[in-house]
Amino acid sequence: MSEGAKPGDPRFFTCAGPHSLAAIAALLGAEIPEGGKLIHGVAPLQNAGPDDVSFLDNRRYAELLSTTKAGAVILHPDFADKVPSGTVALATPEPYVGWAKVSALFFPYPEAKAGIHPRAIVDKTAIVHHDAEIGPGAVVDARAEIGAGTIIGPLAVIEEGVIIGEDCRIHARAVISHAVLGKSVTVYPGACIGQDGFGFAISKAGFIPVPQLGRVLIGDGAEIGANTTIDRGSATDTIIGPGVHIDNLVQIAHNVRLGANAVIIAQAGIAGSSQVGPGAIIAAQAGVAGHVTIGTGARVGAKAGVMNDVTAGEDVMGAPATNSKAFFREVVTLRRLAGTVKKTPKTGN
Repeated sequence: MSEGAKPGDPRFFTCAGPHSLAAIAALLGAEIPEGGKLIHGVAPLQNAGPDDVSFLDNRRYAELLSTTKAGAVILHPDFADKVPSGTVALATPEPYVGWAKVSALFFPYPEAKAGIHPRAIVDKTAIVHHDAEIGPGAVVDARAEIGAGTIIGPLAVIEEGVIIGEDCRIHARAVISHAVLGKSVTVYPGACIGQDGFGFAISKAGFIPVPQLGRVLIGDGAEIGANTTIDRGSATDTIIGPGVHIDNLVQIAHNVRLGANAVIIAQAGIAGSSQVGPGAIIAAQAGVAGHVTIGTGARVGAKAGVMNDVTAGEDVMGAPATNSKAFFREVVTLRRLAGTVKKTPKTGN
């Protein structure tokens, strides 16, 4: 964003404001200020004007608070007495959560424009709710079901028998097969869901493909990032729990089970039949071997290679992955050893 620019370029975003400051405070559970002041938009501290609401979550930016011109600021109660004159403090224990709620109030997700585009291809046996939107070039195959308020983007492909629940967002060029999606699921552009898993038997004559007979089940509110791939199960199902957030460019293999609200970050890969507990986090470029269990609330560091089970709440790092405290002790030890090595002077012939 350029210097001085505010979020929500009207070429791309539609603002639902203005909203009263009282309504915003009520949404946050904050003390409701007197008067009927209207707020027209959201902006960072340094760019906000008197008609904007801003926020302070990271203490590193606290110095910007004293000079902001924002009409209101969402912040922690510890900073409520530090706002400048003319700015209303909207105190909440979780300012960033509050910012998310208020931003969504001003810029809600677009609603479906009910109807099937004339250049879409929809099989006569497909069931498409009359409130759903099917975009240009999209394909909805036989016996597929599309729920109310769901948007199927341009060139997306919904293959035979797939069920997509209400208020889902399937973005452009996504391909979904052998899957059942719950409500309010978002699938970003280019994601592929339900293709064959990487399964084969090895014989003296070569590789023999094993039929992949499972499905992909995706819970309510899950998000699947752009160009992510999720294989269907082999004999059981691949399960993505409710509220799971999967970043871009992630690989989820057959029979994997992700617990509710797990987070998988960019370029991570999870091999077949592994289980990730509720609330666990797998950071960028980490790899998880097959048939491994990662416990509830565990955290796997970036580029880690997980070859064994991780207990609930544990933090692991490195390749092969080990407890994070042990990992850092090893790093410190190696650096100390490296510091004691003297360079051998070169000698001529």
